[in-house]
Amino acid sequence: MLDQGRTEHLGAARVDGFTRLQSLMWPEFGICTEQDLYVRNAGAVALSDSQKLIRFGPGGEAHFSTWFNMFNLEKWQHECNLQSLFLALQGQGEFQLSIYMAPRNQSWDRVFCDIVQLEAGTPLRQDLTHLLVASANTGLLYFELRSLGEGSLKGASWETQDAPKRQPQLALAVTTFRREAEVARTVQRFAAFREQSWMKDQVQMIVTDNGQTVDLELPVGVSLVPNENLGGAGGFTRGMLEAQARGASHCLFMDDDASIHMESLERTWMFLAYASEPKTAIAGAMISEQHRWAIWENGALFDRRCQPLFGGTDLRNLGAMTWMENEANRPLPDTFYGGWWYFAFPIEAVEHLAFPFFVRGDDVSFSLANDFNIVTLNGVVSFQESFTEKESPQTWYLDLRSHLAHHLSLPALEIGAGGVIKIALMFFLRNLPRMHYDTLAAINLAVEDVMQGPEFFDRNADMATRRGDLKALTQAETWQVLTPQVQLPPVRHDPPSALQRLLMKLTLNGLLIPGFSRLGRKITLEAPNRGHIGLVWGAAEITILNATQDKYYTVRHSKSAAWTQGWRLLKNVWALRKSYEDLASAYRDGYGYFTSRDYWEQKLNFPTTTDKKAAE
Repeated sequence: MLDQGRTEHLGAARVDGFTRLQSLMWPEFGICTEQDLYVRNAGAVALSDSQKLIRFGPGGEAHFSTWFNMFNLEKWQHECNLQSLFLALQGQGEFQLSIYMAPRNQSWDRVFCDIVQLEAGTPLRQDLTHLLVASANTGLLYFELRSLGEGSLKGASWETQDAPKRQPQLALAVTTFRREAEVARTVQRFAAFREQSWMKDQVQMIVTDNGQTVDLELPVGVSLVPNENLGGAGGFTRGMLEAQARGASHCLFMDDDASIHMESLERTWMFLAYASEPKTAIAGAMISEQHRWAIWENGALFDRRCQPLFGGTDLRNLGAMTWMENEANRPLPDTFYGGWWYFAFPIEAVEHLAFPFFVRGDDVSFSLANDFNIVTLNGVVSFQESFTEKESPQTWYLDLRSHLAHHLSLPALEIGAGGVIKIALMFFLRNLPRMHYDTLAAINLAVEDVMQGPEFFDRNADMATRRGDLKALTQAETWQVLTPQVQLPPVRHDPPSALQRLLMKLTLNGLLIPGFSRLGRKITLEAPNRGHIGLVWGAAEITILNATQDKYYTVRHSKSAAWTQGWRLLKNVWALRKSYEDLASAYRDGYGYFTSRDYWEQKLNFPTTTDKKAAE
């Protein structure tokens, strides 16, 4: 028997005793219009993005073997213990309906194929409950339609008769800093979505304004909270505290430009509602805006470095895409984490709030320090600027100090003094042959700051001083406007020969060769190859182009800068080795306090429970 108390708030998501777990997503201008990620057409087929409608002529085919619209049966079955499953179609006309199962590492099966008649206003439901066999290697489900005449498809959804296990009250916590136009668009899109969604009474948005510059008329369901600029760590923490105070059970950290399909919110809510494990959290994938058909990361691991998973997967390629989704169903290691461009979690499961990193690394430690059951969902993704494009001495500084702090703070990541020092050395050696000497100085500064102990992060939670310091030391690695008068060196697409690369490695890319600044090549690297070490060997001058090729900067060989920063690093790692035990103890002792509610309520001047009672 269905639990009426758990279904009464589902509204239009539940019709005639059936709940839509996952509806179709459609291409959307401004987000993604790569049609093969949503539906593959063949023959006499026309797609209307605005009406979210497909019209068919005789023989027209629509294939939903796509990343946004397949149904990951294995994940829903394993995580939600479904007892019933249906495919519902809305439209009109006569079709051949085929439903396929794509399991991992074995042949795919056509689990249903028949001629069906769609009637306008009456959904056709195909019962697939027999596929819910716990011992089966289920995998992924998708369907195809072949029209036998004139017809249309108005909608499709994967449904269940099961009652949800909970009714999440979901709060979107958005942090912004002086991006008024972006956050205004996000609020507008959210408000329009909320108004027509069955989630209307279960979702709200809280905008934490770190710049205190946002001035907009707030629609129903949206709150604006002025906040001190303590970066993403402070902004998202404030958003979570506000969400809890407003009665939310779950919080979703999301970027201020919200480059997501708003339907992702419905998919997220449903999975959280049906998940068997109350500690379930959802990590959205990330796709670069440069290539909207390729995964940048679908979750990531942290062990000495951040390791994005499935990067480069071409979602237009059926084989590659289904392999990724099936692999994502495997058990995840304890080092798995979710990025805060889209991370939904139950507030009750939070034992540690963010560490005051400002930005970079706060999402890693938040995932690792809390006992979340993190999953990914196909189609739940944020489209972002390329991280390569954002790279700067400041980002290298922030990344290294968080990497070191993670291993010093979390016992599960213990790798000893040698392992921590190796991280710093790898950061340094990654930039030495690239002649990014500003970044080398930033890397040294990161090591020196971490050695001051966890109190340094508290004293510099706003990063005001360090942002100024990093800006001052960044001389060469600043983007310049590319004008027609600038003559760029030849673009290098391929690395030198293996012998040349070996010789350059042995001489530290010319640092041991007298006069190399005159002997080395002058090259240009395009944005995708900015971090490609194999292309820099033998170069004494490198010009970097941005993705749109309207900005550039140039770095040049300098023995004095390289040896100055190299000697500084050696002194730093020697000091780190000597102080390692005391330093690790200080970080582990301090981590609990600096991620506690008491710490953040005081840091953010957030009203405590005692304050609220006193006010009453």
